Amino acid sequence: MRIGMVAPIWERVPPEKYGGIELVVYLLVEELVRRGHQVTLFASGDSITSAELVSVYDKAQRHLIGNPVPDLNHVSTAFLRADDFEIIHNHAGYSGVTLANFVKTPVLTTLHGIFTEINIPFFKRFKDAVYYNSISDEQRKGLPELNYIGTVYNAIDISSYQYSAEKKDFFLWLSRVSPLKGTHLAVEIAKKAKINLIMAGKIDPGNDMEYYEEKVKPYIDGEQIKFLGEVSEEEKRRLMKEARAFIFPITWPEPFGLVMIEAMACGTPVIATYLGAVPEVVVDGKTGFIVNHPEEIVEKIKQISAINPADCRKHVEENYSVERMTSDYENLYQKILSIERGL
Repeated sequence: MRIGMVAPIWERVPPEKYGGIELVVYLLVEELVRRGHQVTLFASGDSITSAELVSVYDKAQRHLIGNPVPDLNHVSTAFLRADDFEIIHNHAGYSGVTLANFVKTPVLTTLHGIFTEINIPFFKRFKDAVYYNSISDEQRKGLPELNYIGTVYNAIDISSYQYSAEKKDFFLWLSRVSPLKGTHLAVEIAKKAKINLIMAGKIDPGNDMEYYEEKVKPYIDGEQIKFLGEVSEEEKRRLMKEARAFIFPITWPEPFGLVMIEAMACGTPVIATYLGAVPEVVVDGKTGFIVNHPEEIVEKIKQISAINPADCRKHVEENYSVERMTSDYENLYQKILSIERGL
């Protein structure tokens, strides 16, 4: 198949550090190319890919995130070439949905975020403009009337994550520093549970930086609680392999949570709040624990030795492989083309 793959412009493909969407796009593109598809990847010029790479920016535009111009300039490049493809797979969000109205080539949009008061009117207006893929069944509940074609879970390159049943004496929180990700709650939990906590993640300027300075930084002592900032991919995986458990006290309906399967692939159980896709990703009592309130994590920490690290790894191998994700997307592509051809 001739596939146009549109990544966000804000991070490189694959990401150098933080960037779950870009990692998923990279893995999907590489496997599609390996299977013989003709893939054109629209991404920043510093991206690494086996596909044909088309870019209007030499480097990822993270420093301009929030400015609509780089996004529109980037995404429109793909849609101006729409006739070159049998299908366009949009991971860039709103601009791809809007531009789909001006081309004949069918567009599959993978939803990577949640529905909010701000974006629901947009998606209602364009509910039939594209075919939508959700990354969890839970994600759909925010707007069930969209033109959904399927649910395809994200994936990781499982073989690249080292498994270890031997753990060190610390727990891990790793994500984007934000109230939504429960950064401050992880600190509170560590204090109450009297555990060593290592934290790592990027901090976006503006509200997130203010939140960090006020709610997180005062409690980092460099001994019981450490904050490493945004770490490399290699360092992230080492931390995940060595941690006794991954703490994920989110306060929002996480649409998937790639970091959870990354931790479990390393044999590290996850303790998370019952929100969003968490119940679809974590098997309560087998690959970690799911709690109704963040404060309950304190008690679950005491029970973490009951979780077998091998069960965590096996769960990821059985459900979140690149091969499975790619096959699921291939099925969606074929399903869309059959509908478009009236078959």
